[in-house]
Amino acid sequence: MKQILVLLAILALGLSANTAAWRGKTIYQVLTDRFWRTDNSTAPCKNLGDYCGGTFVGLMRKLDYIVGMGFDAIWISPMVDNTPGGYHGYWARNWYQVNSNFGTKQDLINLVNAAHAKGLWVMLDVVANHVGPVGFDYSQIVPFNNNSNYHAYCQIQDWTNQWQVENCRLADLPDLAQEDPTTRQLLLNWVKDVVQTYKFDGLRIDTVPEVPKDFWSQYNQNSGVFTLGEVFDSRMSYVAGYQGPVDGVLNYPLYYTLRNVFQQGQSMNQIQTYYQQSSSLYPDPTVWGNFIDNHDNPRFLYQNGDKIAFKAALAFTLSAVGIPIVYYGDEQAYGGGPDPNNREQLWTNFDTNSDIYQYIKTILTFRKKTQFYNNTQIQRWSDDTFYAFTRGNIFFAFTNSKSQQVRLITYHPYSNGVTLCNLFYPSDCVIVTAGTFPVYLNNGEVKILAPKGTFEGESNEEIIENMEVEVDIDEEIFI
Repeated sequence: MKQILVLLAILALGLSANTAAWRGKTIYQVLTDRFWRTDNSTAPCKNLGDYCGGTFVGLMRKLDYIVGMGFDAIWISPMVDNTPGGYHGYWARNWYQVNSNFGTKQDLINLVNAAHAKGLWVMLDVVANHVGPVGFDYSQIVPFNNNSNYHAYCQIQDWTNQWQVENCRLADLPDLAQEDPTTRQLLLNWVKDVVQTYKFDGLRIDTVPEVPKDFWSQYNQNSGVFTLGEVFDSRMSYVAGYQGPVDGVLNYPLYYTLRNVFQQGQSMNQIQTYYQQSSSLYPDPTVWGNFIDNHDNPRFLYQNGDKIAFKAALAFTLSAVGIPIVYYGDEQAYGGGPDPNNREQLWTNFDTNSDIYQYIKTILTFRKKTQFYNNTQIQRWSDDTFYAFTRGNIFFAFTNSKSQQVRLITYHPYSNGVTLCNLFYPSDCVIVTAGTFPVYLNNGEVKILAPKGTFEGESNEEIIENMEVEVDIDEEIFI
């Protein structure tokens, strides 16, 4: 029955064929230029505003670092040839050439093949809104070298004016005219060809609101793979409106909520408000991309150096409904400020024993073992300093307070006598008695509680059977 409902949802939204499979993935975002060099040099980058030397070959050599944390997908930078200084990949110059700073076409093919061999899917970052900063000299852009390929000159001044957003320049980058039949077809042909040539499993699409929705519907269909769009906006209804034209969207509304709660220490009831509002707006929240850091925003630890609060935000991202995304360097507690300082080189800090690397590994290992992501998310508690939900028989509890938080949980799925133990400290257990169990959180900690057998090799299905708990797939995701 559950598989039928998922299939119907895919058909209703027009989602790509492999969308359902992405629901169980966890994504590690990489800036190709900042991960690892071909020559294995670990000298620090001298200028974060330009190329630092990371390559496809370098990334391929360090895939085990990513797999070791438990990730099963990577998101890599745009691959096309860029104008000078385009280390990030967003300044396209020649759509038909691979960025030589990253390597060759064969290097990229080898990288994708190597990733697949290690169980990693590959998501390519793509741009269809603009080209590199060439002013009005379009002659150097391939294949978009005519005035007809671009909108007339204007700059986006008002982000609430959708006409400006779709027709004017972002940061003075020449704006492609997707309504021009030639331009449109070239973009559609390119995305189909690049996915088929390199065997990418998904696409992250840049600057989605800057292009009309009808184009993205065609682009999505032509790609033939799962698409995750960037709608850099806090307005929930605005962001939700782009799911359909693309399969999923980056969850900026949740990003801002989690930053408010964990970074700024604001009321955790904001999480409840977020879910109450989103439940009626999101066509399918299971394929929205959840994140707490990325390449466009100062890192969490830049404005708040509290690693405990950061770990709590990370745990929420990895546990809540949606596809978790972790930005490279978070596992090493990077705290870079505004671009380009949030795009640090990683090769100076490949520490697989770091606290946060191991923390992520613990959660992702548990996530894979229990597959709790297949279960609905049900709120169990919300107040100013405490928030909790369950997914199936797993209980997730969070606080943003440094003082001890104690709550007696009465709304839960467990039978009396069940022993619940803490993922991070399996000897820390409580017993459900008279329909109640206490949760103690100290100094901003997170607890992920599961029936004791979960840590002793018993399967999730066996535990649910032993508890006689019904998992109702038609139940509301958010309460």
